Amino acid sequence: MTYEATVEFKFDATFTPSYGWDADDYIPEEHYLITAPAADLNCKQYFKLFEKFLLCVGMDPVSIRSGAMSLVFNDWTNEEEQRKVCKEYELTMDEDLEKKYQEFKQRDEEWAKIKEEWAHPESGIYKHQQQYTKEEMDAMCDAAEDKEKCREYNLREAEYYNKRAELDAEMYKSQENRYSDPQ
Repeated sequence: MTYEATVEFKFDATFTPSYGWDADDYIPEEHYLITAPAADLNCKQYFKLFEKFLLCVGMDPVSIRSGAMSLVFNDWTNEEEQRKVCKEYELTMDEDLEKKYQEFKQRDEEWAKIKEEWAHPESGIYKHQQQYTKEEMDAMCDAAEDKEKCREYNLREAEYYNKRAELDAEMYKSQENRYSDPQ
């Protein structure tokens, strides 16, 4: 069995001037008929079809979008359903703005702290690196099985962290200059 269906939007209008003035800007009759196969249209396609119809009858695109949104965001629609739409389209409801603001504020504070730590490599990010005195390093290496490898390893590690701190400081300064210099 074959299923066929069509949907039609029809608009008929006539204009009759009432005060005897000439209406060159108006068309005396308008007839619009929009048809589409209805068997395979999904909900979004129906809305697109209806949008075309509303444009044909002279509706403003902003008003059309506002009307579509009023189907979701009105007093009669369950808030849970509204939140599903917000999640799908990455929207924030007014009720959630304060929470979002606080999250952004906290992220900004964390970012400022990280920037400060990058500006001073000897603090912050590098605090986890234990700084041993030469005597402590010698004592640890003396306790190790292979004393020379221990000293070599510690020397290389210290060189690595010093070089890394220098490179990080240079990178931070170059980024800071790039954002602060108007070019």
